[in-house]
Amino acid sequence: MVSNDDKNLALLAHLLGLFTSVIAPLVIWILKKDSSPYIERHAKEAVNFQLSLIIYYFAAGLLCIVLIGFLLLPLIGLFHLIFAIIASIRAYNGEYYRYPLTIRLIQ
Repeated sequence: MVSNDDKNLALLAHLLGLFTSVIAPLVIWILKKDSSPYIERHAKEAVNFQLSLIIYYFAAGLLCIVLIGFLLLPLIGLFHLIFAIIASIRAYNGEYYRYPLTIRLIQ
């Protein structure tokens, strides 16, 4: 059984990534990884997702030279928003969630 506090912190790990990129999920993961496996798993997934997005945004920025990046940047932003909301809802419902197209840099 997952406590409401654990659900709320897991939700925050996903949602705060929209505003702080990798910083908030990383802080939550570092502070709570030993106390709650539920928070640890969600925060680690959020960190991996944010790191992947940094790579995707950088690549799209480089591709702006050949104009395709101007199409990719808003699509990546929409992808970021939609999947962060889905992950937040799943975390609050007590379910585990894995982001699609995420490079799992932190095991």
